[in-house]
Amino acid sequence: MTDEPVRLGIVGLGRIGRFHAANLFGRVPAVRLVEIVDADAGVAREQSRLLGGVAWSTDYRRLLEDPEIEAIVVASPTPYHAEMVEAAAVAGKHVFCEKPISLDLGRTYQTLDAVREAGILLQVGLHRRFDPDYRAAWQRIVAGDIGDVYLFRTSLRDMRPPPLEFLKGSGGFFADVTLHDFDTARWLVGEVEEVTAVGAVLAEPRLAEMGDVDNAVVVLRFVSGALGVLDNSRSAGYGYECSSEIMGSKGTLRIENNRRVSVQSLVPGEVRQDFVHDFVERFADAYRIEMEHFARAVRQGTDPEVGGADAAAAFVIAEAAKRSHLERRTVRLSATSKDGGVFYEEVG
Repeated sequence: MTDEPVRLGIVGLGRIGRFHAANLFGRVPAVRLVEIVDADAGVAREQSRLLGGVAWSTDYRRLLEDPEIEAIVVASPTPYHAEMVEAAAVAGKHVFCEKPISLDLGRTYQTLDAVREAGILLQVGLHRRFDPDYRAAWQRIVAGDIGDVYLFRTSLRDMRPPPLEFLKGSGGFFADVTLHDFDTARWLVGEVEEVTAVGAVLAEPRLAEMGDVDNAVVVLRFVSGALGVLDNSRSAGYGYECSSEIMGSKGTLRIENNRRVSVQSLVPGEVRQDFVHDFVERFADAYRIEMEHFARAVRQGTDPEVGGADAAAAFVIAEAAKRSHLERRTVRLSATSKDGGVFYEEVG
């Protein structure tokens, strides 16, 4: 093992890709950003300028063919994730991939097979597992501080919806928004056996034509018997919020860090406090820490804490929530351990 920085390339310089690139360039000492790639030459050139002149290209193959690059961050649009991960696996490059791996479960499993056969490491961008607050809650749960978990409650609310063009390719509300909650629920509480979801179109009427929703409530029943209640919105108006509560037999944990500063302004008749604007602002530390974790896994040759099986599991639960909403019924799930992960399927 060496202490040399992991040499990385990144493909996809949209909103989250640019954020990752900035972290990799100046905020994660364990990595060295070698090259950036985007289909839009203007975007790639401008990001190169902002990143100190790092090499740039519009050709993903350059990352695959460069012997200096050890690992690739895939932040391209979702339809390209699976093929890019598979190409990286064939080239022997470790991969960090934004979620989901694919909007087709069979394609997801095909990609995981390719990763396993190539012997590369795959970490998926389920960033909440690396947020200091959620991480601290997880540690207390594992330590038994709150006893047996009875209830998991979470709210995930965007200030306003993203552009309609993004929504058309997002995979739908449950796969794009609620998926993070499903992963967090599994991580903090355990496996899920029932999903009941109710959704509505309240903020963006055009979503109804796409068969999608912009607000939803999901009830989970865990294998342990514990319950989960999730409320999500694409258009909360007041700001971005991600808050959770885990109630146990001996105590309760609450996570409510959605402020830029912990200062209240008291004026006659009112108390004012700011809210963060979006998920990038709220989880800035988590995005940096997940990259540090990925670099450490690559350098030490250890499996990342959150991998492809976790992404697949959250996606199956998301699809179950979508089916529950559309068919107005509870969907049952089964979970099976295999190849070092837990794999889900619908059973009724």
